Amino acid sequence: MALPRLIYRLALGLIVLFSQGCWNRPAAEAPRKLNLYQNWAVRPGDDVVGYSVRGGLGDIAVDVRGKAIYMPFNGRVQPEEGFDSQCVILSSPEVPAYLFRICGLRKPQLGEQRQGDSIGSGEVVAFATLRKQTDGTWAMVEPAKDLLVRFLSKS
Repeated sequence: MALPRLIYRLALGLIVLFSQGCWNRPAAEAPRKLNLYQNWAVRPGDDVVGYSVRGGLGDIAVDVRGKAIYMPFNGRVQPEEGFDSQCVILSSPEVPAYLFRICGLRKPQLGEQRQGDSIGSGEVVAFATLRKQTDGTWAMVEPAKDLLVRFLSKS
């Protein structure tokens, strides 16, 4: 008689434990919409005859061969709105006039990140640097080589 009561208590305890774990999950990171100063017909995330576009005009594609990409500053990683998690946007209070878009990451780490944290990995990853314009839009600018080094090397 004591064994069924013990099993019942264990089962009830597990249900409570697992349900608390599910309820306490952090909210998903909200996608960020980029209002680009310039737009092109083919953009990262587009599908062309069954092939996924990973980069575009203004992006620099790097063959990282599955290695990690690192956060160059303390900041936030958000999915780019409308890109089905193929592209993420990095923002940092350390460089408020700039955003960074990375496309091609596998399992990106979203939310607040610290400098040097791995934010994902990929095979061919496309990087874009965007500078805020006076009208509130974002324009692509050439990414600095030393910035790419910070993305590719743990600092």
